[in-house]
Amino acid sequence: MAFKFNRSSKEPMSEINVTPFVDVMLVLLIIFMVTAPLLTVGVQVDLPESSADSLPEEQEPLTLTINSKGEIFIQESKVKYDKIIAKVLAVSKNRTDTRIYVRGDKTINYGRVLEIMGLLSGAGFTKVALISEPYKER
Repeated sequence: MAFKFNRSSKEPMSEINVTPFVDVMLVLLIIFMVTAPLLTVGVQVDLPESSADSLPEEQEPLTLTINSKGEIFIQESKVKYDKIIAKVLAVSKNRTDTRIYVRGDKTINYGRVLEIMGLLSGAGFTKVALISEPYKER
């Protein structure tokens, strides 16, 4: 018995056209590549540079930021100086072993950053660290 390979117009096409699928995937890839750097949220600070190694992170740390105007932020919410400890305790659920990263703008007075770190240490927080930008060769 001989098979005929002629295609009639009523037979369904058995091959899948993947060109539209590839086109859509490439467009999505470009969109994600463009928007991914924009997803970093936070308060804009110009951090000083350091050649120290980065610390390993087991859990999401709490970030306290001091911008160039001296304003204090816990994560992204602005906080008054006299309310820092109460807010940090509330956010950390009264756990004093929570890792707290202090981000101070490089134009801010160093004493101000140390004052806030001392305030946190005085409240019983044991894991307080400074954040800096990685050192860039010039």
